[in-house]
Amino acid sequence: MALQKHLKPIHLWAISVGMVISGQYFGWNYGFEAGGILGLAVATLIVTIFYTTFMFSYAELSTSIPQAGGPSAYARRATGPFGGFIAGIACLLEFVFAPPAIAVSTGAYLNFLIPSINPVYATVGVFAFFILVNLIGVKEVALIELSATILALIGLAIFYVSGLSHIETSNLFNEQSFLNGPSGILAAIPFAVWFYLAIEGGAMAAEEVENPQKNIPKGFIAAIITLATATIFTLFVTAGLGGGSGTRASADYPLPQALSLVYDGNALSITIAIIGLFGLIASLNGIIMGFSRQTYALAREGYFPKFLAKTNKKGVPVGGLLIPGVIGVICAGSATFANALIILAVFGAMTMYCISLVSLFILRKKEPNLVRPFKVNYPAVPIIALSLGLLCLFSIVKYSVLTTDLILFNRSIPLIYIIVGIFAASVVYYFAYPARLFKKDQGEVYGEEAIKVK
Repeated sequence: MALQKHLKPIHLWAISVGMVISGQYFGWNYGFEAGGILGLAVATLIVTIFYTTFMFSYAELSTSIPQAGGPSAYARRATGPFGGFIAGIACLLEFVFAPPAIAVSTGAYLNFLIPSINPVYATVGVFAFFILVNLIGVKEVALIELSATILALIGLAIFYVSGLSHIETSNLFNEQSFLNGPSGILAAIPFAVWFYLAIEGGAMAAEEVENPQKNIPKGFIAAIITLATATIFTLFVTAGLGGGSGTRASADYPLPQALSLVYDGNALSITIAIIGLFGLIASLNGIIMGFSRQTYALAREGYFPKFLAKTNKKGVPVGGLLIPGVIGVICAGSATFANALIILAVFGAMTMYCISLVSLFILRKKEPNLVRPFKVNYPAVPIIALSLGLLCLFSIVKYSVLTTDLILFNRSIPLIYIIVGIFAASVVYYFAYPARLFKKDQGEVYGEEAIKVK
């Protein structure tokens, strides 16, 4: 049974924004320590320009090749099976290892609201629950995603309205506003990525979108506008309230903590924390859906065992959902483990973005007659996107990957070793796996079939 077409632009908008919305509630604020308030602001501007240009470029790829494999399908079409496989692995790094960190933060928010709740049990329980929720079908999951996303945006609106009148310019401009000069800006980029990480995940649902050539650009463009607007307000309201200074800069729940600085009592902060949970839930639910579709697509194209491409009566790829899900639940059991893995996820995401952009350039030359219902302003926009993407990738490697260790079996292992090991093992697997059949480029066949659907 194939994936089913149930999604409209508003569902795609909700999935794209929902996958990202948790980034407004936690994680990004660690950039205050790296570059100061203004350093993080400049880094966020760079990242916002990157994601805006990238999403317009990505919209061209996703409408011309509307396939569940997303970046894997684009790279396969452009460079062949091996390129598609590497892009798929990079994408899985993002979508399998981002959920544990989101789940850990969800546990921390629950513990903040109800201190008697063990955050580890809450983390694992929430993660496992939403894996089961994703078994019910894409239409139902999309409705949950839409509801949670709208509630999370309402929470952000309450935060902005409550905080704007209390912003102090002295909190924005002081001796700590611009730490470490240009290197501080680059060091803050990995944290600024949190504002947008996984927005491209809506492409994983491309085969489930009604009239994808028209509806995918609508959903993507609305998503980037929504998130860019929210990012500006979230950063400056939090910093303006004093949330970017001292120990407050590394708070696990920066928005409620910032409000508590200007409001007596904690009722409003608790309200924001409660609504913030819906943002975390939206991202967790959406990214779980994303990794199940990516695994499904890689299995369908022969990269992974075929059982991962089997769907249930609701059109849900059960194996593609449960196998990566179990890995994520295990990782979510340790906050330290998950914190290192989110850096791995950010690295995987930026690597995949750059591969996708290179694929766009290749396809423009290789297949000039490919049906492109949506065309980006070429080559200016993709060039800007690729240039900024490479800058972001450099910053992630230099200031995060090379400075982070992963604690495994009580041993500290440099994260760069983990990355090299994953890709080396993947390459060995690619050339050794005997069940792989490439007599027919299935990626292209599925893409062509999807394009014919009206």
